[in-house]
Amino acid sequence: MKEIIKMLVVLTLICAVCGFLLAGVKSATQERIEEQILLNVMGPAVSKVLKGSTNDLIKDRKKITIDGQDIVVFVGLKDNKPWALAYEVKGKGFGGDVGVVVGFDLSTNNLTGIGITTHKETPGVGARVKEDLFTNNFNDKATNLNFKIKKDDGIIDAVSGATISSRAVCSAVISGIKLYNEIKSNI
Repeated sequence: MKEIIKMLVVLTLICAVCGFLLAGVKSATQERIEEQILLNVMGPAVSKVLKGSTNDLIKDRKKITIDGQDIVVFVGLKDNKPWALAYEVKGKGFGGDVGVVVGFDLSTNNLTGIGITTHKETPGVGARVKEDLFTNNFNDKATNLNFKIKKDDGIIDAVSGATISSRAVCSAVISGIKLYNEIKSNI
């Protein structure tokens, strides 16, 4: 009986030490991981959407809170004046959430475009919403348009065979447009 208790104590100590070590590593690397996500996942999409900006979009980002939700907003500058902003919104796709960076021109209030950041859609089918052929449907469009796929009486050409993924992107764009005025007033 003493040996069983001794083994349980040793096993508990080993588990506790490992747990504390894992928590310490996570805490120590969390900031670096967030930085890498910004540079390698968000960066290309933001650069595409705010093409022509003269500032470092990643360094000049702002964090604002709307309805208890933190939103990272990227502000594009031309001649040291804000001309556009972008932020990420999500839509429910076939495989999970689809992250979409939505950009807006501050002078016209039109979309500058969209970029897909994350998705779990089917490779070769739903994942094609990331391609320029689909995302270019949103370039320089007025925000009062019906951003639904044509099958749902909208203006967007869906990706063939990826109706749910296409709807997810459209849904994300619609929710991004709803947030736009609130975010614009906070910048």
